[in-house]
Amino acid sequence: MAVSVVTTDDLEVFRHSLLNDLRSIIQIKAPKQMQWLKSSEVRKILKISPGTLQNLRINGTLSFTKIGSIIYYNQDDIDSMLAKNKSH
Repeated sequence: MAVSVVTTDDLEVFRHSLLNDLRSIIQIKAPKQMQWLKSSEVRKILKISPGTLQNLRINGTLSFTKIGSIIYYNQDDIDSMLAKNKSH
């Protein structure tokens, strides 16, 4: 019968390998959470006036969700709008 000796170095290598595998699984499986911003936050990010933000909503440039009297904007939509209107 063959005997294998496991050293602390072997266990340390196994631990690092296991942690790396778990990190890659978690990153793949974790759903991306949407980040919703209020109008004041969007105006601050884009450095625009309330009227300009309203024009972006009206002409369909920037989509939004309204709950009660509060308007929310998706961060991904803002990023897409900026990328789409980027000048070279």
